Amino acid sequence: MDFEKLKRDSQTIIEDVIEKSGITTGQIFVLGLSSSEVNGGLIGKASSAEIGEAIVGKIHEVLTAKGIYLAVQACEHLNRALLIEKELADKKDLEIVSVVPQLHAGGSGQVAAYKLFKNPVEVEHIVAFAGLDIGDTSIGMHVKHVQIPIRPVLRELGSAHVTALKSRPKLIGGERAKYE
Repeated sequence: MDFEKLKRDSQTIIEDVIEKSGITTGQIFVLGLSSSEVNGGLIGKASSAEIGEAIVGKIHEVLTAKGIYLAVQACEHLNRALLIEKELADKKDLEIVSVVPQLHAGGSGQVAAYKLFKNPVEVEHIVAFAGLDIGDTSIGMHVKHVQIPIRPVLRELGSAHVTALKSRPKLIGGERAKYE
């Protein structure tokens, strides 16, 4: 695995998704990551801490520089809970749950974020403005309605399929309503 290329591609993807989503300072961005899929394996079967560190490290760097909060989704074994900074949990009055992510119970993305974050905590639910799904991890439950698909400039990271979502306000009011 070429980790420098993985970092470059991660930066290309995150910068593209930030631009296309319109996410701004203070908003929440959710990341779902299967290092197994990036590694060419099946989700949950070929996890790699090094891949998690490379991808999450670069994405965290870019988002932090823009003042955007990163929420990293866990795997199914932690019910897709999210690792975030305690500052965000306090700001949004989110209920913190007790668990420390592991490579096979949380996943490589959460393990990497746990090392990077100043004061990491786990929460069960969040409402993010946008998100990135690396390896078909199903992040949609954490992005607010209405969700709009984004096609990133790179559709693969390693061997993983890459998709993204942004959100927009619901259009209500019917035929008499004006939206812009």
